[in-house]
Amino acid sequence: MISLFIRRCRMWKERCVLNPMVSSYPWIVAGLLGACSVLGSSPMALAKELPHIVANAQAYFPDQSGNTWHYRGQMIEGGVAQIGQKRFTNISSVVGVKDIDGLKITVFHDTNPGNQGPADSYYYRDAAGIRYYGSKPGTTLEKQLVPYQIVRFPLEIPSSFQQLDRQDIGLGLDLDRDGEMERVDVQASVHILGKEQVTVPLGSYENAIRLEARMMMTVHLTDQPVIVHGSDVMTAWFVKGIGLVKYIERQVVPSFEGRVDQVIEVIEELEDATIHETRTSFHGGKATPKRVLTQNFRNHELLQIPFPARLHPYP
Repeated sequence: MISLFIRRCRMWKERCVLNPMVSSYPWIVAGLLGACSVLGSSPMALAKELPHIVANAQAYFPDQSGNTWHYRGQMIEGGVAQIGQKRFTNISSVVGVKDIDGLKITVFHDTNPGNQGPADSYYYRDAAGIRYYGSKPGTTLEKQLVPYQIVRFPLEIPSSFQQLDRQDIGLGLDLDRDGEMERVDVQASVHILGKEQVTVPLGSYENAIRLEARMMMTVHLTDQPVIVHGSDVMTAWFVKGIGLVKYIERQVVPSFEGRVDQVIEVIEELEDATIHETRTSFHGGKATPKRVLTQNFRNHELLQIPFPARLHPYP
């Protein structure tokens, strides 16, 4: 799948910025983001290597029509102590293109991302990177935020950029039950941390790119001068020629009425994939499917995808 970003954003999908989470009150947290770190890491945990540009970075985010990724997942819920664990599967596929604002937008379909049920998500890639154009079903909040950048080209290690910095926008939810929708501030950033080995059910891969996406949401309640904070951190690993092979997402869902904040951790790992190669343009090219095999995919390289001259960098 194109990203966690692209898959979830997923790149960035989709609970990413917008799925109601379980708690005593409805809540929305974002999917590539947060203010706490996953696995005890910090944004600069892998920043010791010298800065360099990743060659053929597009190959880490394959999005040819017909590509399919099968993920094995688990969701762990709890506060101070774990209170529940659920296992699930998710199949992500590139199902075609959609015209949005005159652009050919790539459509991903996920059967159960993050154990949240089926969803479509929309992405646009050009020489400047990958932008997220929303999802279906979407939310009031998401519609105010899209489109936004989830990956920048050229891809430099280490590096980071601010995805979002929006103040006083509509949350689309009445959390305090006073008949008025709450207002929210949203800050999000993406950190390219480095390369490392990653092991998933499909196999072990060296030099996977590790990305961390962080979002902080500050909700201003309308019936009283109370501010509520929620956070989401997603760490994801991308392999050249395959795409997203693993992500770990950690959400802190705030509690009202002095209760303990709820922590939700979601993990998806790749167990099977079919990737198509193309030698034509980014959209509409004929492709030959290749099943990803544990024993030989380590040496597989996706051909670089040429971009038509009509595509312009996103400012």
